[in-house]
Amino acid sequence: MATIKDVARLAGVGVGTASRVISGNGSVAPATAERVRKVIAQLKFRPSHAARSLGNGTSKLIGVYIPFLRGTYYTPILQVIDLVLRSKGLHMVVAFGEGIEDERVETNDGMRFLLDRDCDGLIVLSNAMQDEDIRALGPAQRQVVVLNRNFDRFKEQCFTADHVQGGVQAARALLQHKHKDIAIVSGPTTSPDNIARLAGFTGELARAGLDMAKVTTVPGDFSNQAGWDAAGALLERKRLPTAVFCANDEMAIGLLSHFQERGVSVPREVSVLGYDDSPSAEFAAPRLTSVHVPTREVTLAGLNWLLNRCYDIGLPVSRQFDMSVTWRASVTSPPSRRRG
Repeated sequence: MATIKDVARLAGVGVGTASRVISGNGSVAPATAERVRKVIAQLKFRPSHAARSLGNGTSKLIGVYIPFLRGTYYTPILQVIDLVLRSKGLHMVVAFGEGIEDERVETNDGMRFLLDRDCDGLIVLSNAMQDEDIRALGPAQRQVVVLNRNFDRFKEQCFTADHVQGGVQAARALLQHKHKDIAIVSGPTTSPDNIARLAGFTGELARAGLDMAKVTTVPGDFSNQAGWDAAGALLERKRLPTAVFCANDEMAIGLLSHFQERGVSVPREVSVLGYDDSPSAEFAAPRLTSVHVPTREVTLAGLNWLLNRCYDIGLPVSRQFDMSVTWRASVTSPPSRRRG
C-alpha cells in the first residue's frame, strides 16, 4: 500500500507539500499540486485519517457508544449523527456493549476504545455510566456529550428530554379517556429515564385521585419479549385492566402481539399506550398511540454542542425539548364509557 512518503518521493516534493495537496490546506503552486495529484492517481493512494490530520491536529472522527446493537431506539440516533457528520466531512465510529460483562465496565471499555482510535469527541448513551467515569477520562472529558442522562457536574454536556413530563403526558392521555383501571409495564429499575417517566406517570394518576395500590405494575426490560411476557401475566388475572401503559414502544408492540394471538381486541377491550414514538409505532397493529420523545432534536443538540467544542463551528444548540402524545388507534375510552 502506497504511503504519503511514496507520493512525495515520486512527485519530487517534500512530505509537507504532499500533505498540503492531500488535505487542501495551505498554499501549493498549481503545477506542483497537479504533479502530486497525478502521482496520487498513479499509485491509487488513499490517505489515512492520520495523514489527513497532520495539518490540523484532528482525526475528523466522532465516536459514539451505545449499550447494545438491537431494537429500534438507537437506529434513528445513529442515522442523525451519521448524516450530520457526513455533511461536514466528518465520520462516525461506533462501539457498543455485548452484554458479556457488567454494563458499566462495557461502557468504560467502549469509551476508551473510541479514544484510542483518536476520536476527536464522544457521544455516549449509557444508563450504567457514573459521573466519575467521565472524570476518569482526564482532559478528554471536555470532549464528551451524554445523551438521555443528566449529571450535575457535567450539566453543560448532558442533553435529555424531560421524562418526568413525558410520564405526566402519558397519564393525562389515559385520564382524558376516563381510564381508572390501569396497568403499567415498566422498564429496568436501573434506568434513570424509566424511573423518571414512571414517577411522572404515577404522580399524575395520584393527583387525579386514583388509588395507586390498585395499579398493577409488571416489570420489564424494554424488550419485545418483556412486553409479550407482561401480556401473559395480565391475562392470568381475573380481568384485564382497561388500559396498559408500556414504558417503551418495543414492550408495547410485544404486548400487542400477544394480545392479538390470544384474541384480545385493542383498543375495544383494552387500550395500549407506548412511549418513545419510535418508527415501529406507526406500523404496529393497531397503530400505536405513544408519547413522543423528541429524540432527533435531543441528538442534534448534543451533536452540535460537541462539534462546536471540537471544531469551533458555531452551530445552534437547543436546550428545550417539548414532549407530546402522538395519537393513533390503540387508545380509546373504556367499554363502559362508550356510547351505544
